[in-house]
Amino acid sequence: MTCRPTQFDRMLTHARRITPWLAEGASVPQQQVIRDFAKARAKALKDIKDRLPVHRRAGTPRWKKKQDTRPSLNYTRRGFRLEGGSLYLAGGIALTVVWSRDLPGEPSSVRVYQDTLGHWYASFVVPAQVEPLPATGRVLGVDWGVKDTATTTSDAHDLPHAEHGRKAAQRLARYQRMMARRRRPKGQAQSKGYRTAQAQATRLHKKIARQREDTARKWAKRVVRDHDAMAVEDFRPKFLARTTMARKAADAAIGATKKALLEMARKHGRIVHLVHPAHTTMDCASCGARTKHALPLSERTHTCTACGAASPRDRNSARVMLVRAGLNPDGAEGVRPPGPLVQAAA
Repeated sequence: MTCRPTQFDRMLTHARRITPWLAEGASVPQQQVIRDFAKARAKALKDIKDRLPVHRRAGTPRWKKKQDTRPSLNYTRRGFRLEGGSLYLAGGIALTVVWSRDLPGEPSSVRVYQDTLGHWYASFVVPAQVEPLPATGRVLGVDWGVKDTATTTSDAHDLPHAEHGRKAAQRLARYQRMMARRRRPKGQAQSKGYRTAQAQATRLHKKIARQREDTARKWAKRVVRDHDAMAVEDFRPKFLARTTMARKAADAAIGATKKALLEMARKHGRIVHLVHPAHTTMDCASCGARTKHALPLSERTHTCTACGAASPRDRNSARVMLVRAGLNPDGAEGVRPPGPLVQAAA
């Protein structure tokens, strides 16, 4: 059953009349919660129907039972105000906020949520503002990988594998063993020792995630500052989760690094071309010839049988990104491919 927003509002009004504890809270976040739920339910129904075979779509999909999630409330413009550096929410709630940075504009909404460590955050929605950087006249090709997170057409802008997860693996395994020893049967409350070990493991996971995000943002800032346009492999790292390189691929955080680069380019008005990754390791960046067979991962040098050009495999792929994006690769190793290659579709 699909309900319109007005129907949800009437249902909430009726529920507040007959439920005293619900009426004590502010109606603004309650309205937004049920509207967010309606959108999520409609999207989930569509995704399930798209995945189901035709003969099963007529039935009602089965919903999986989920545990309670962390608190998260969304306040629209009439449900909050900022005054003197403090955040005032509907219902007479006043919060002292530790600001990470100044807001670039007037916020239209705010979401107050709790993370896995129990820390509370306020995420504001503000209009995006472009902070243009001076033109450099340079372009860059980026190829993602596992040995090096990003290999580019410029040696100075390569991103080596930081291995934040591998460095913390020993400590994380220790906390997980502590949790396994203290785990109680299902249905029983966990002991204090189990909860302590769980909190330590959660903090370590959070630290690793922040280290990866920090590394990605610093690299993206340097790349965007030094180049006007970038040709980036439109890589989907999900398929690596089923390979023997799954753990190292996850530690490389290719998805987070790509996201940081796109966000930084959007912020500073730079151009990013997303290039389809098909056959990028098989094409020659100098003459455009394609090998008859895919190169095995153990072969790290691409040697063209047509023109004889030899270069590191990932470096050649990064140059192919520039060619497919239609960018002028003059600044990449000082070699410019023939004209017809530049017209290749991205």
